[in-house]
Amino acid sequence: MKQSIAVLGLGKYGRSLAECLYDMGSEVLVADKNEELVREFANKSTVAVCADLSNEDEVLALDLKNMNIVITAMGRSLAASIMAVAVAKEQGVPLVVAKTSSDRMSSILKKVGADKILDPEDEGGVRSAHILSSRLLDYMELDDNFCIAEVKARKSWIGKNLIELNLRKSYNLNVVAMKEQGGLWSFADPNVKVNEDNIFLVAMEKKDLKRWR
Repeated sequence: MKQSIAVLGLGKYGRSLAECLYDMGSEVLVADKNEELVREFANKSTVAVCADLSNEDEVLALDLKNMNIVITAMGRSLAASIMAVAVAKEQGVPLVVAKTSSDRMSSILKKVGADKILDPEDEGGVRSAHILSSRLLDYMELDDNFCIAEVKARKSWIGKNLIELNLRKSYNLNVVAMKEQGGLWSFADPNVKVNEDNIFLVAMEKKDLKRWR
């Protein structure tokens, strides 16, 4: 099932994030008050809307309640970020993510309901896009073709060991290490049965990332 994601704010970070999410197969709504940027994204998103994100009525009109994830990418506009986060949470969006430009802004956005804070000093839009996909917990590019990622155990893996799963054949990936949530990494024992708390560190080709939407 495709993720429905709203990216609010089309600065450099928001554009990179939105375009990558769309290329990964998500349904992406973008919004910004800059009409030129909105026109540019008409073919790089599912829906592109021109809106003043500091205006409550215009944010309400975006109908964010249908989104799985809302991301506010206005790191330099605290008023717009607060408005978008507050409206998204009031409309029942399961995951509201906010870009921040300072510790104080992070604190304020958490208080108004942001579930996760993204710091552009630490991670670019492309990396964030992969982390926000449904089962990637972290992601690092090694080159143009290869990457390492943290992934959650799929439901179909539960109760089977790595020999039975044969993930290299089924998913074209190699398991580097595994751990329980909150635990420490260790080399994977191929005979241990997978449980729902397992997290895997895997190496794969970037072309296979779409399997983890």
